[in-house]
Amino acid sequence: MAKVLIVEDDVAFGRVLLREVERAGHAVRLCATLVDGLAAAAEFGPDAICLDVKLPDGNGLDSIRTFVESEGKPELLVLSGNRSAPDAERAIRGGAWDYFTKGDDLIAFSASLGRALDYHVKQTQAAPLFIDLGGMIGRSPTMKACYSRLAQAAASEAPVLITGESGTGKELAALAIHSNSSRRKKSFVVVDCAALPEMLVESMLFGHRRGSFTGAVESRIGLLEQANGGTLFLDEVAELPLLVQKAFLRTLQEKTFRPVGSDHEVRSDFRVVAATNRDLDAMVAQGTFRADLLFRLRAIAIELPPLRERGEDVREIAVAAVSRICLREGHGTKGMDAAFALSLLHYAWPGNVRELLNAIEHAVAKARGHQVLLPIHLPTELRANIAKSALVADQRDPWSRSDATVSLPPSPTQHTPLQPLAAHRHADTQRYLETLIAASGANVVEACRVSGLSRSRLYALLKEHGLSLATRPRSLGDTQ
Repeated sequence: MAKVLIVEDDVAFGRVLLREVERAGHAVRLCATLVDGLAAAAEFGPDAICLDVKLPDGNGLDSIRTFVESEGKPELLVLSGNRSAPDAERAIRGGAWDYFTKGDDLIAFSASLGRALDYHVKQTQAAPLFIDLGGMIGRSPTMKACYSRLAQAAASEAPVLITGESGTGKELAALAIHSNSSRRKKSFVVVDCAALPEMLVESMLFGHRRGSFTGAVESRIGLLEQANGGTLFLDEVAELPLLVQKAFLRTLQEKTFRPVGSDHEVRSDFRVVAATNRDLDAMVAQGTFRADLLFRLRAIAIELPPLRERGEDVREIAVAAVSRICLREGHGTKGMDAAFALSLLHYAWPGNVRELLNAIEHAVAKARGHQVLLPIHLPTELRANIAKSALVADQRDPWSRSDATVSLPPSPTQHTPLQPLAAHRHADTQRYLETLIAASGANVVEACRVSGLSRSRLYALLKEHGLSLATRPRSLGDTQ
């Protein structure tokens, strides 16, 4: 018997689904809001979740990742009252098992749920995949999902396409795949496609024979041949010229190529891993990237999240970087002042992990005579951006001011009746949550980043205190 959670605010339709699931012999729980659904996902531990799109306290699609990454990694079926192709695409890309509209055949829905539960059982019983992450750091749910995909890729021989913004660690991810694969004892050859000289691309990739062109005073093997038995990492693959893309596609298919100026084919048994920060689908539509090459490269697709979407990893990355740099420089490790740590958390990091690491390098170098890192040690440009962002938020919403987030205790001279400790903590937590809602603009991603809470924990606290992300804090003139 499996456990199924239904998050649906239409009472009549929810009961229809409930009876259908119970008829199949499964335990079922029905919730009508996102807050209750997220709390139930954490407490009930479902094997599958049926999630409505439009709910009283938000859009179910905004919380797909939180649901699919909750304890037990349940399978997710999305339900919608409207036939929306963009919603269907968003649901599947977010990790949903299937997408249905409420007018669809109930039999088809039940069959899909049954397949999802069977799959979930097999996944649960399968031996877990482990991976040596090398230099990759972070324990956020989004990164854990990436590590699982990396482990799956390492156990395969299929081509891999890694996407993500600049600085998210695509080369580290590619190296982790290679280092955990059966090819780990062979070469990991990096090809920076953006740095290949246009006139020498084919020569560098395929090699050349002496005298094949002006300056070819001796024969050289190409990067593809150097990767024989190992992994060829094509960094910034979107920068490959179209003519080279065509030649490379044939090489991927046949694992043979002809060096420039040679009459003979050369065979190389390499596994290709490619990476890009560009939208290859859009490039295909524009005619600047070959569709057949994209299909060939994207047998396994892994998207690395930007650092702003995994704010809970910032401190861990920073601490590891400080320790590594101090060890390299040969002096004792440095601590981080609370204001320094908050500065790191309150910055969006458009340059992602690479920008964070550079900022830590700057801070440690500037703080050579100090044992504790302070905000003043951060790069001036970064501190200026943090200050500017705070003022913009200040004008947009006075509750986002830093002084609004500080709750001072009453003066000892005031005659304030004491409360039981539990009640005092409850009141303080509620005030914090109210301020957090306003400071984050009622945005769940921002609220989690600022507070350091997971989504499920945040929603559980909101439910406990009778709040939602639509709640506004009391104004200063409100009475208690």
